[in-house]
Amino acid sequence: MRHVLSNPISDVQMEFAVLRVPFFLEPHYDESKPFIESNRERLIKKWGGREGWERQKSRHDLKGRGVAAGIPHFNLDRLASNSMASHRLIQYVGKRYGLNISEALYDRLNVYYFVEGHALNDKPRLAKVSAETISQSLAKSNNNTSSQARMSEKEILEFLNGNEGRLEIENALRALNELGVHGIPKFIVEGSTVVDGAAGAETFVRIFREIEQRGEVKGTAIFKDILGVDEETLRRGSYSRESLLMEDSV
Repeated sequence: MRHVLSNPISDVQMEFAVLRVPFFLEPHYDESKPFIESNRERLIKKWGGREGWERQKSRHDLKGRGVAAGIPHFNLDRLASNSMASHRLIQYVGKRYGLNISEALYDRLNVYYFVEGHALNDKPRLAKVSAETISQSLAKSNNNTSSQARMSEKEILEFLNGNEGRLEIENALRALNELGVHGIPKFIVEGSTVVDGAAGAETFVRIFREIEQRGEVKGTAIFKDILGVDEETLRRGSYSRESLLMEDSV
C-alpha cells in the first residue's frame, strides 16, 4: 500500500480501507485465563517436537517474513492466550473512531504481543496500552473523529470484561469456515480476489495498480455486514497518501 500511495501512476486518488477479520489460532483456549502457555511451547507441541518446529521455521522463513513486515524480532516465548476480547476491541474501535484508528491499535498490539511478548487476554495490561494508543492516534488523526471522547482505561477494561461484539466475531468465524479459510494470513481484495499471505509484495502492487488504472473498485468488503461495519466507515478508509505523509513527518 505504501509503495502505491507514495508513487501514483494516474490522477486517481488511491485510498485503502483495511477491514480486519478475526481468526483464532487456538479457539479452545480458556477465555477466563490471562494466558495458557508460551508460544514456544505451543509450536513445539503443534509440530510434534523440536525437530518438527525447526523444519517449519526453515520452510516458511518466518524470521524473514517478520523483518519484511516491520517486526525484526519475534519473541518466541510470548504468552499465548484466547484472543476473543482483543478481537472484539479492534472491531469496536474501528466502528467508533474509524478504521485508521483501529489499524493504529492493531499495529501497536502486534508489537505488544509479537515483540514485547504480552498476552492478549491480560485485560488490565491490554486496556492500559489500548487507551494510550487510541488517545495518541486520535490526536494525530484528521478524519474528524478526534472530537469524540477518548476511551479511558477503565472504559476499555469494562468493555473487555463484557460481551459486546461477540456475536459478530462468532459469525465471522463461521463465515471463514464456510469459505474454507483455515489458516492466516489471507487477504481478500475488492471482495473477490483472494491472496495468500505467502505472496510477495509485487503481487499486491500488481493488483493495486490494476485498480488504480481502472479508476474504480469492483466490489466491497464481503465481511462488512457480518462485522457490522457501515459504508461511511469504509469510505473514510484506513490509509491515504495524505495520512502516510503525515505519518512520515512525525
